Amino acid sequence: MGSEMRASRLLSILILLQLRTRMTAEALAEEFEVSIRTIYRDVDALSAAGVPVYGDRGPGGGFQLLDGYRTKLTGLAADEAEAVFMIGMPGPAAALGLGGAASRASGKLLAALSLQGSEGAGRMGTRFHLDPVNWYRADEPVPHLPAIARAVLDQHPVTMRYESWSGLRDWRVEPLGLVLKAGAWYLVARGQRGLRTFRVSNILDQEVAEDRFERPADFDLPAYWSASLERFEKELRPARASIRISALGRQRLAELGAYAAEAVAAAEAPDAEGWAVVTLPIETIDKAALTLLGLGPEVRVIEPVELRHRLRDLAEEVMGMTAA
Repeated sequence: MGSEMRASRLLSILILLQLRTRMTAEALAEEFEVSIRTIYRDVDALSAAGVPVYGDRGPGGGFQLLDGYRTKLTGLAADEAEAVFMIGMPGPAAALGLGGAASRASGKLLAALSLQGSEGAGRMGTRFHLDPVNWYRADEPVPHLPAIARAVLDQHPVTMRYESWSGLRDWRVEPLGLVLKAGAWYLVARGQRGLRTFRVSNILDQEVAEDRFERPADFDLPAYWSASLERFEKELRPARASIRISALGRQRLAELGAYAAEAVAAAEAPDAEGWAVVTLPIETIDKAALTLLGLGPEVRVIEPVELRHRLRDLAEEVMGMTAA
């Protein structure tokens, strides 16, 4: 195991020197979490193997390769191949336990390109960044995510204690896929009653079984997730409200979420004063009234009548509080 780790480190050092031109022993030691003495031994080993690496001591010194030298030894290890699709997403890769593998895979892929190609790819990586977490929201703690991800990849069943709105329950499931949605991780798994979706942060404990399960040949994770979202949104807001709303009100309403933005986009053409009729999906009368209350005088409820009355009552309560 030690020789394999050293061989991987030697190749990684070679690739880093190829990509970054010059690196100090201190920087390499920090990168690989080894001593500076180990780095000097590794560089000696590369030189002994015929790699044209040389070093300059003193301020501004460091190791670098002979101009024009490029290695072709860029084969991906198993974990690096698994992490290829996580390149460019350091946060999610680290959460899955694939951070180091994704970083190594990125270096190897860049090293395999021509000089012009690697420069272009590097430019893309430094100028475009994907941040999957929504505003004013931090990543959820997901301590069980790496183990769950390994179970997904290796097709091992998982026994877990899960906390949902209905309480605690023990599950044994076959994990089929993981989805990162707005900073939250979700597990799609097959249980006794078919496919279900679990929020990974709600998994209180888990144990990965040693046996393996057969993954359904026709299971399509993106297609399942898309259909699941559409079904969830329809079930979440099954009712409809017809409202008349100003241009400013439509702008503020559209900022409340995708469902509201879609309703605004599908609105009828505004009248001469800029007011338009919007059909808005709603969950309950109370929740809809609280939402519309924030729009103040920019909205009028056409129907249902119950929503109009509830909005009026809330407005009167607010006025009573301010008068007091």
